[in-house]
Amino acid sequence: MEFRWTDSTEKLDWEEMSELYRIAPLGIKSGEWLKTGYSNSMFKCIAFDGERIVAAGRAVADGVDCSYLCDIVVHPAYQGAGLGKELIQRLVDLSRGHRKIILYAVPGKEPFYEKFGFRRMNTAMAIFADPQKAAADGYTE
Repeated sequence: MEFRWTDSTEKLDWEEMSELYRIAPLGIKSGEWLKTGYSNSMFKCIAFDGERIVAAGRAVADGVDCSYLCDIVVHPAYQGAGLGKELIQRLVDLSRGHRKIILYAVPGKEPFYEKFGFRRMNTAMAIFADPQKAAADGYTE
């Protein structure tokens, strides 16, 4: 299957993108929220099958020290076909040259990211807007 990749968000249907995150399921993220997040990210990768958004992700990066991969999503109908691998590899390649490339995975998905060279960090910490939900979802102790 051939996909069209872009880094442009200029003509993106943000409500379609929001629906993709909902059905993945990666939570409820409004189109406006996603537009702001993607607009403030150095790197973006969006894959289309025809006119349909089937995968997307972004990296918040400073150009020298840290690139943080986030909001990685693949449409459920396209999962397991290598699209997620290609998406991560593209973002890692774009992030090369940074001292560190970071992501945090959905609990249980860590082995997938280890294939790209990601390793667990012993010192990572976070402040979540909803600490109870973060703990219930397995992101914190």
